[in-house]
Amino acid sequence: MEHAVRHTVTLIRERFGEPLTLDDLARHVMVSKYHLLRVFTRVTGVTPGRFLTAVRLQEAQRLLLSTPLTVADISARVGYSSTGSFTRRFTELVGLSPTQYRRLSLTSVRTTPPAAPYAFAAPTGWVTGTLHTDGTDLTSASVGAFDSSLLQGVPAAWSNTCAPGHFTLPRVPEGTWYIHAVARTRPTPASTDRVLVATVGPVLVEGHAPGPLDITLSPMDWTRPPILSASMGIDPQPLAA
Repeated sequence: MEHAVRHTVTLIRERFGEPLTLDDLARHVMVSKYHLLRVFTRVTGVTPGRFLTAVRLQEAQRLLLSTPLTVADISARVGYSSTGSFTRRFTELVGLSPTQYRRLSLTSVRTTPPAAPYAFAAPTGWVTGTLHTDGTDLTSASVGAFDSSLLQGVPAAWSNTCAPGHFTLPRVPEGTWYIHAVARTRPTPASTDRVLVATVGPVLVEGHAPGPLDITLSPMDWTRPPILSASMGIDPQPLAA
């Protein structure tokens, strides 16, 4: 049933501004909504609703950076009937309010990530590991500890590093975290740049390093929801299935 999931992802990316429901999506791919929910979650790791939210907020990020549209106009354009609801959801999943996101350049966001609400929790530990690639020429990579398997919100710990190469995340609050890594390939005359990602977890941190992690970066594919966390310093990508 992968074709049904891919068709659903295409529909979400093409019609994210409409008030799509699970019933609407299931009707378009001609399966029951319960079956669609089950197979979509298995293939993408998230529900159709969460995937739709990620696509909407990715487009909102792009519009905030590239147009003079007001927050209210952008909210309506990406499918929200309430600017307040849009702003709350954007702030939760991006880590900055729409106004803050527009005000700060991505360079400054990368250099000074938003403070995590648990940044001063005690005790803390650390996470170390190695980033691997397939030989692709990369720009610098970002690694962060998040409380979700999705790359959204504010990381508990965050660091710029090199890929391939070793990394250390210091002062990670004790608990269970997902370690996300993101990098961008260097553009060449023959190709545009690509975003590479990897996720490992859940990883338990208990005051000491949980053991070196081996993380292999690979290109984003159609099954992955968009990256929303502003801390990881990745420009919103054009919508494509």
